[in-house]
Amino acid sequence: MRTFTDLAQLEAAVGTEIGTTDWMEITQERVDAFADATDDHQWIHIDVERAKSGPFGGTIAHGYLTLSLIPQFNNHLMSIETTGARLNYGLNKVRFPNPVKVGARLRCTATLSSLTDIPAGKQMVTNYVIEIEGETKPACVAEMVVLLLG
Repeated sequence: MRTFTDLAQLEAAVGTEIGTTDWMEITQERVDAFADATDDHQWIHIDVERAKSGPFGGTIAHGYLTLSLIPQFNNHLMSIETTGARLNYGLNKVRFPNPVKVGARLRCTATLSSLTDIPAGKQMVTNYVIEIEGETKPACVAEMVVLLLG
C-alpha cells in the first residue's frame, strides 16, 4: 500500500500506477446480498439453477456490485493521510467489458491520472481496472473523481 501524507507526494505520483490488489473471490452470497440491498433480483444474478442454462452458464455479479468494490480495493492500494476531507465527486466513465461469473476472482489496478486545483482544494482522478483471473478482458474500467478539501 502506498501512503501519501501530503499533496506534494500525490502530485509526484500523477501518471503512475499506484499498485495492484490481491485477488478476491466473488461468491454467490455476496451477489445475493447486493441483490437484496439494491432490489435487483434478476435471475442471471440470483437463480443458480436457471442461470446454468442462461447466456453465461451460471450466475454473474451485478455490474454495479463490481463497481462498488472500488473503495475496498482502494483501501488496499493507497492511504491519503492529509488533514482535509475527501469527497466522492463521481465517475467520468465506467464500462463493464466482461461479466463476472460467480466464483471468479478479481483484482484491481489503480493509476493516478490527474490532480488539479479547485477553489476548495484539489480534484483527483484515478483510473481503475478490475481484472478477472484468467480472462483477457477486464470486468470493469472506471475513472473516479475525488475532491480533496481543505
